[in-house]
Amino acid sequence: MSQRLPEALPDQVRVEVEPEFRDEESAPAEGRFVFSYTITVHNASPHSIQLMARHWKITQGSGKVQEVRGKGVVGQQPVIGPGQRFRYTSRAILDGPVGVMEGDYTCVDTASQRPFEVAIAPFRLAGPNQVH
Repeated sequence: MSQRLPEALPDQVRVEVEPEFRDEESAPAEGRFVFSYTITVHNASPHSIQLMARHWKITQGSGKVQEVRGKGVVGQQPVIGPGQRFRYTSRAILDGPVGVMEGDYTCVDTASQRPFEVAIAPFRLAGPNQVH
């Protein structure tokens, strides 16, 4: 019986994003636009995985690009079992009312300790009265 190759794992890990403008934390007159984003990582693979690191590319409406790298997410390096999901909320602060975020997670297959990347598709951050 052959085992599925770890290279197939990224196709079995799905990332959903729900962005939201945080009006009460923002100060548009001061060029401060706060967004939260809730991420759900779904592990549809037959393996447990651990989310080890994150990489974000944040492109502001002004064209300014910021890259953020770090260990885990929200201070954790969660292990996500087969068929399970992990959900967290984080924030981004922009200098304008629109931007785009995209990135990837570095994960490991906990059985083989082999690392793999999971792409996070671009998603839009848009404040009030912005065209979506």
